[in-house]
Amino acid sequence: MRIVFDQGTPAPLRQQLVGHTITTAYEQGWATLKNGALLDAAEYAQYDVLITTDQNLRYQQNLTGRQLALVVLQFTSWPRIRTQVAAIQAVLDTIMPG
Repeated sequence: MRIVFDQGTPAPLRQQLVGHTITTAYEQGWATLKNGALLDAAEYAQYDVLITTDQNLRYQQNLTGRQLALVVLQFTSWPRIRTQVAAIQAVLDTIMPG
């Protein structure tokens, strides 16, 4: 699965998620894109999942008809997210593209 991390997603998570191709919005040159434009760019680039820490994204954007799955992390802190890696991996393993 092709995954892109939003700006607030802790980079160490990348090494913990096995079996996926992961890049960051920054690496893609999308660091300055706002939420709607970021979702559009990720879909256009055929990413399957956007992982973000933006709890309000679903309220700020119309997600109807999107092909991109969103995983919203509850925390921005790596020490807290580290304890949830297995749960995050399990969610990613159940997401179906499209």
